Amino acid sequence: MEHILPAYDDPLFSILLIIVMSLIIALVTYGWGVYRQQREEGNLLNFLEKFDSSECALNTTEMVFEPNMFKPLALLAKAFEHTGEYHKSISIYIYLIKHISQENGQVELMERLGNTYLHAGFLERSKSIYTEILRKKPRNIQVLYELGIVYEIMQKYDKAREVLEPLKMLGEETRSLEKFLDLSELLINKSLSTEEKISQINKILKEEPSLYREIVKALLQLDTRSAWEIIDPERIKELLDVLWFLPNSQLDLDIITSNEQLKTLYYVKGYLQKPSTNSGIFSVDMLATAKQNGFEDGDLLFSYLCQKCKQSFPVSFKRCPNCMAINSVKVEEKIAKSSQETNYSLL
Repeated sequence: MEHILPAYDDPLFSILLIIVMSLIIALVTYGWGVYRQQREEGNLLNFLEKFDSSECALNTTEMVFEPNMFKPLALLAKAFEHTGEYHKSISIYIYLIKHISQENGQVELMERLGNTYLHAGFLERSKSIYTEILRKKPRNIQVLYELGIVYEIMQKYDKAREVLEPLKMLGEETRSLEKFLDLSELLINKSLSTEEKISQINKILKEEPSLYREIVKALLQLDTRSAWEIIDPERIKELLDVLWFLPNSQLDLDIITSNEQLKTLYYVKGYLQKPSTNSGIFSVDMLATAKQNGFEDGDLLFSYLCQKCKQSFPVSFKRCPNCMAINSVKVEEKIAKSSQETNYSLL
């Protein structure tokens, strides 16, 4: 009696075998994908537990999530962040991240959470959030920049420079940021003498003229003469507030009397007696003309505009407090009636 063996060389059998194997592979792949997603969700929940604490003022533990709640809650969290109520913003972001399943949505919300921790001053938490995002999305340019800012604020400049490397690989221009980090690190370096610092600061200025304002302010603290030597008559407007608040002891009268803008500025301040009204800066010339006609109660008030995000602030900044841009400050002045003399420096 003959055994009936499968016809392995039958084309139909081969097709069926391929289909069966494809189905098995598809099922295994799908199962692995589900398992991996569940594990990622579990890891994310465990990760968020580190930040979900009694510090958060809003009680979201018993709040039932509905998809139509996402947009209004996200807007509410952003509003809380803008008003400085970071603890409320944080609790909403954590609640939303836990209850949405789309990976892109989670990443966006985690970035907002990291930004909120950054603005609130919780640098370690912000760093952990950014690192977790980059573990999933290592090519996220914005998060790389934000992680670099965290390291910079923590004065971990080596780490901040490490972040620049992947940014360069992604085609970002980082030269200005590198020089900004060089200057920041140089200014806190206690092993260098004043002469060495001045030499390196002047070198940075030649390489990156956009740091002019910060470099002049730094040199005024290190060596007044060196600062006056690099003051550019064409860029007085950038330093108007700094020069306005300089005490008499830091003035260089030889340089001041050889420059019409500076003569007018310090005539208005009362440091020079000879009238001068031709600075080319409208507000300064108005005050000089008024003083020449007997009105001596004029003053200048300053505000500081970020040229990138267009937010205005009452105090100067190296990085915009809102968008964290560097070299974006624009000094804006307005005429006011002088109050009691303070004569303090903004350096």
